[in-house]
Amino acid sequence: MNELSYSDATPAVDEYLELRAKAGLSAYAPDAAAKGLSGTCFAVCVRDNAQLIGMGRVIGDGGCFFQIVDMAVDPGYQRRGIGFEIMTRLMQALRQNAPKSAYVSLIADGPASQLYERFGFEFTAPASAGMALRL
Repeated sequence: MNELSYSDATPAVDEYLELRAKAGLSAYAPDAAAKGLSGTCFAVCVRDNAQLIGMGRVIGDGGCFFQIVDMAVDPGYQRRGIGFEIMTRLMQALRQNAPKSAYVSLIADGPASQLYERFGFEFTAPASAGMALRL
């Protein structure tokens, strides 16, 4: 493995869909992914040579609400601190660019909540509970 490179960039549609599949995240149609990626506020891509092996994005309205999405690391590269570095960079971008009163949310799958707690995220239940609808 070569030295990994980190960039503040949004991934291309094809590599985005490929990494989501490798990481076990839900699938999207390419046209939906293209539209979604165009709404990125901040993003981090991690590459081994040219290969995308990690990513994370922030989406939102730019003022009041932001959501961290698409946190994914290729399974062959997990447990090396890559997810932590992605979160560190996303949080730096939020702290530098989002208003102080902004509400930042995310959905934590399984043990990933331990990573997010390290950045100050807390469970909202029982005061509130996340809800979702998949179209």
